[in-house]
This record gives sequence, C-alpha cells and structure tokens, in this order.
Amino acid sequence: MQTEPTESQKKELLRLGRRTISEGCTRGLPPEQIQQREPQPGKENHPDCFLQKAASFVTLQKRGVLRGCIGSIQAHRALLDDVIHNSFASAFRDPRFPPVTENELTEIKVEISILTPHQPMEVSDEGDLLKQLRPGMDGLLIRNPQYSATFLPQVWKQLPNPRQFLAHLKNKAGMAPGVWPEDMECLRYQCVKFKETRE
Repeated sequence: MQTEPTESQKKELLRLGRRTISEGCTRGLPPEQIQQREPQPGKENHPDCFLQKAASFVTLQKRGVLRGCIGSIQAHRALLDDVIHNSFASAFRDPRFPPVTENELTEIKVEISILTPHQPMEVSDEGDLLKQLRPGMDGLLIRNPQYSATFLPQVWKQLPNPRQFLAHLKNKAGMAPGVWPEDMECLRYQCVKFKETRE
C-alpha cells in the first residue's frame, strides 16, 4: 500500500477486526455480511488508505500465546476487506486451533500486520540468502512450484538467528534440511504492525 494508516485509523482497523471476531462468535456472521453492515466505500469514514489494495495478516494472542494467525501474501483487495476477512479466518479457520468462542473474547488481543510490497532477492544459494537476511527487519517468502512458506518479521523474536529462522521456514514449507531447489524464489518484505493495548 502507498499510505500508512494514522494512529486513529490503526485503532479503527483493530476495532473492525475485533468486531468481526465478536460477531462471528455471537451471531455466526461471515465476513461478507459484516462488510455489508459497514458504511459503503467513498464516505468520510473510509479513508483512502482503507481502499488501497494491501496484504495483511491478523494475529490473535490469548494471554500472550498464539491463538490464530491468517493473512494474505499478495495484495488483491482493499485493506479494509482484507483485514475483515483475515480477522474472521484467524479466529475461525486457522486449522491449528479450534474456533474462538465467545467466552474467550475478553482474553484475546488482536494484532494487524500490513505488508510492504515484496522485493525479489538475488540469491545464488541458501548460504547467500543467509548473508542477505536482516534479522528483525525482513519478512521472508520462499516459493517454487513445489514449496511455499513465509515468516513475518516478528518471527525473529522467537528465531533470532538467520540459520535457525530459515531452517524453520523451510520446515514450514515441507522441505528437508538439505534441500534447496535451483528454482527457489526468495522475496523479502517489511510490516507496519500494530495491536490492541487494552488490558
């Protein structure tokens, strides 16, 4: 996306994410119906940055522990739509977790990450990639016709060593430790990240 949200707009996106999850719990409303209840694009409370195409991830934490995380790798719809869809998916469609229930809502905190455009990396091999990675800054997407996986920049907090970071990413993609296909594509990106701060 071209314009970073203001602090008030970040709070509004977090509010929409929470409302999406809350209405999914209490009314069973899917994202499409929640969007229909929101004001239509073009009105004052839909700033330009909400309508720009952007890729986002929504991460849920419960008492500091991951409770769901779903996102978009490529920007293919308006930021507002992407946040609503990914909020619903992180709460109810993450296959690693059971659906969020209403009695969990007060314990869950919502975090939104907006991805910058991908930057292709010129790498000759796995070792070359390790030299180019910037811990704490880069999100990384690796892909070819057989494998694909990404880690957001915040994963560096759990995996601060580049070799460890890449090893876990390869494992996520289903790759064996010694495998590095010649046609592997590597793309880096950064994130604008913000989360609920309420206690």
